[in-house]
Amino acid sequence: MMRLWISYLQLVELFVSSLVHMLYGFYIFSSAVAGDLSQALNEYFHKVNNVNVEVREEISKPNQANDLPPIVLVHGIFGFGKGRLGALSYFAGAEKKDERVLVPDLGSLTSIYDRARELFYYLKGGQVDYGEEHSKACGHSQFGRIYEQGHYPEWDEDHPIHFVGHSAGAQVIRVLQQMLADKAFKGYENTSENWVLSVTSLSGAFNGTTRTYADGMLPEDGRTLKPICLLQLCRIGVIIYDWFDISWLKNYYNFGFDHYNMSWRKMGIWGLVDCLLGNAGPFASGDWILPDLTIQGSIRLNYHIRTFPNTYYFSYATKRTTKIMGVKVPSSILGIHPLLFIRVLQMCQWRFPPDVPPPYKGYRDEDWQDNDGALNTISMTHPRLPIEHPNCLVEKESDCLPLQPGIWYVKLLNMLLSNSKSIT
Repeated sequence: MMRLWISYLQLVELFVSSLVHMLYGFYIFSSAVAGDLSQALNEYFHKVNNVNVEVREEISKPNQANDLPPIVLVHGIFGFGKGRLGALSYFAGAEKKDERVLVPDLGSLTSIYDRARELFYYLKGGQVDYGEEHSKACGHSQFGRIYEQGHYPEWDEDHPIHFVGHSAGAQVIRVLQQMLADKAFKGYENTSENWVLSVTSLSGAFNGTTRTYADGMLPEDGRTLKPICLLQLCRIGVIIYDWFDISWLKNYYNFGFDHYNMSWRKMGIWGLVDCLLGNAGPFASGDWILPDLTIQGSIRLNYHIRTFPNTYYFSYATKRTTKIMGVKVPSSILGIHPLLFIRVLQMCQWRFPPDVPPPYKGYRDEDWQDNDGALNTISMTHPRLPIEHPNCLVEKESDCLPLQPGIWYVKLLNMLLSNSKSIT
């Protein structure tokens, strides 16, 4: 009887959670469409009512602007870059304040590897090359989107870039820097880690998150989905969305799986069935972002990523928890949105199954209880699994002066940097 009651509560939770996510997604999408329509009407009436427009020449400062390295803002899971969702901005309009601020639109659910490849070609230009070996292993096209003109084609060691990554975007930057060091881009034999001037992480997903298990990833391997869970519903929705391939919808929002050719024009009805059954597509090969965000997946990634001696690293870690009578709980009821409060509480209470081997030696549930509803605070501070990278906790400004490269300067914040992230 008790098991039936627990199963019932889990189904209710799944229904409520999926409904909330769907309504929130619809709200964001409809807001973008409404904003575009409003802007179009305003521009139309402005042109009608103002026949004579005084043109003011902007005073440019080419020397000052060209001397400053660009700042590239990399979004997290379910995020989007400039040009998607109309006039909405993932980074609160930061890209509108300066032309040197770039916000690439990467796959919102594609793997960390694929997104790092996309980011390189977004900056340098050309057709995205995912690599022959990787593409064959994962069952997708080797080549993707074409950038006729790179957003910073002069990028090299003499013209390095500041990178800022939110959530999973921080790992994308680290993987990209490692690829530059490994000279992993065909036709670019002169790349190096020194193309990256600094890396700033905002709630970065360095070491995975237990949120992935709560939403449906099996803790046994960090790759497989439970038969019934929120991520299964997400998987089915993404496959159907890409299969219908409605161009105006995908111009507003794209999950980033175009290189898998899941459109009905290319795979037909039987291809759709094959994807839904888990026999084909990114969810069958594991080439999507959620396996990368499990603790096991993050360890697999981190095995191959270094912290480099000539790059400056900064990390802002967030939490929304406190300890009351020895128990971790959300830090505030009034200060957190009710839905996010539930997510923070879930992550406080999550425990690794006792019959499953822990993801690493020395794992303790209590280390992973502090969180912000999407990520565990222990994961955000700095890369620490499977080995801990050089780091310095910053409590006051003098703690990090003079700044030294090759060290992660960590600032802990009892707040949320963004309420827009869904899983991370």
